[in-house]
Amino acid sequence: MSLHQNPSPFHWSGRKSEQIEYWHQAVKPISDLRLRQDSSKKIGILGYPGEEGVIRNQGRIGTIEGPAAIRKMLGQLALHLPDSLPILDYGDIFTLDQDLESCHELISKITYDLFSSNHFPVLLGGGHDLAFAHGRGVQKYVDGKKEKLGFINLDAHFDLRPLINGKGHSGSPFLQLAQENPDNFHYLALGIQRASNPKSLFETADKLKAKYIVMEDFRLQNWEYIQEQILWFIDSVNKIYLSIDLDGFSSAFAPGVSAPSPMGFNPQIAFKVFDLIAKSKKLICLDVVELNPKFDQDDATARLAARCVEYVVRKSI
Repeated sequence: MSLHQNPSPFHWSGRKSEQIEYWHQAVKPISDLRLRQDSSKKIGILGYPGEEGVIRNQGRIGTIEGPAAIRKMLGQLALHLPDSLPILDYGDIFTLDQDLESCHELISKITYDLFSSNHFPVLLGGGHDLAFAHGRGVQKYVDGKKEKLGFINLDAHFDLRPLINGKGHSGSPFLQLAQENPDNFHYLALGIQRASNPKSLFETADKLKAKYIVMEDFRLQNWEYIQEQILWFIDSVNKIYLSIDLDGFSSAFAPGVSAPSPMGFNPQIAFKVFDLIAKSKKLICLDVVELNPKFDQDDATARLAARCVEYVVRKSI
């Protein structure tokens, strides 16, 4: 049975207009994953309605509905991208019979194919285990160009937890990426909460030479220091992969996540970070993960996820 589900036009709706003024009018569903070489720039959207990784990590289930909810909110937003820039939705990749590994393999392949056909990949989760599958495809592509890839993760957690019975989960994606690329792993985590990460994970981060800013320091009044650390990291690599874990935001802004926290960061500082990364012109892909619509309130978290996608893409393309 195929792990791929074709995109549904039902997910893209919004205000009607005679001209193309909103995302839902511009997005084109694509059922064929046999991507052809093409020199024109495109945005490629891929959903990962997966929660097996969350279940393995003892999180709250419900992320399976995440990609559809983000699409619904994104479709309603005004479009401020070039008219000539195609926005293509390639549907979703599912997990069958708890076989997370096969699902990850396919996502990695599609990610690589998206880059090879000149897409800017935008992946919608789903659990944060998506970062391993997505990141592995990105790493393969960047390695082929003999360039250095940097991972920037806005998150309450390092996601460097050990595997469980040799298997990955939503808390282990960046450890898995580090294990696959021990001599070429460059990682910056922003918004790390000490209460959510035991000492052993800080030790793992230090051992991997990961860079991080803890939540106590990730505040607007500390922007000069934050900006300096981010710019230093950006200057040290050739390309940037950005992962936005919605549970990094305070639950006042993002209640609909697998692991909510009242002590997270606010959208204002996150969007300043997005601006800084976009200005570097090194950002080549994006994923937004851990949306759990089951616990959302008035679609607040889904709306925030959609705004993150719209802003980052608009500023980076």
